[in-house]
Amino acid sequence: MIPFTDEELEGPVKVAIDKVRPSLALDGGDIAYLAVKKGVVYVQLQGACIGCGSAGNTLKYGVERQLRMDIHPELTVVNVPQGMENQLDSM
Repeated sequence: MIPFTDEELEGPVKVAIDKVRPSLALDGGDIAYLAVKKGVVYVQLQGACIGCGSAGNTLKYGVERQLRMDIHPELTVVNVPQGMENQLDSM
């Protein structure tokens, strides 16, 4: 169980995401923070990351790893495909 509220996690999550953003930019990609809900961080891969075969590894070993090191080891990351942002409320 993550000992933080979603609101408490939002700032630190944004900082951690900003740490991985330069690595994504090197390959023409980017990432947008969307929300934190019940310890799950919702992001959207952008640019060259869309449809990239390594996108799953980027999320797991790049973004999620950074969040777990910086904030809490139980955080998980989910990519929300473009056009699906409005469905976050139902997640």
